[in-house]
Amino acid sequence: MGLIEVLAQWLYDTDWATAIRESEVVFPAIETVHVLALALMVGTIALVDLRLLGAALREAPAAEVERRIVPVTWAGFAVMAVSGFLLFASEAAKIIHNPAFIIKFAAMVLAGLNVALFHWRAKPLLLAVPVGGPVPVPAQVAAAVSLGLWLVVIAAGRAVAYF
Repeated sequence: MGLIEVLAQWLYDTDWATAIRESEVVFPAIETVHVLALALMVGTIALVDLRLLGAALREAPAAEVERRIVPVTWAGFAVMAVSGFLLFASEAAKIIHNPAFIIKFAAMVLAGLNVALFHWRAKPLLLAVPVGGPVPVPAQVAAAVSLGLWLVVIAAGRAVAYF
């Protein structure tokens, strides 16, 4: 058994993970919070991405849309991360090798790297665009990649229960 399996089993065996897993109320409540937080986070990400791609909120400067919406995105992310960790811990030993979970986790990591790359390379270009100017291609690419990755996260997350 490797380190990942040992850690997953340890999480799975904790009293609080067992309580979550065995409760008829707590697990579904956490799952509901997780889905709502995911909807908030991905919904706000989609608004920004669609603006960067010129498909929504065209009348608003892209940098302004990003500046106003991203704090809400981070709030959704915080709730989603905590609830997701609790759900994972309660099922860790069972899903650590689940192909859908692995795909979901990999897509989340790639989405995080995409955000970091956006902030490092594309956002400075976006901030330099005059009002009404075209969105730089690197920002558009980051937006398209983001939308694709979050669709994978959602689909794979839903598929976890079926593997």
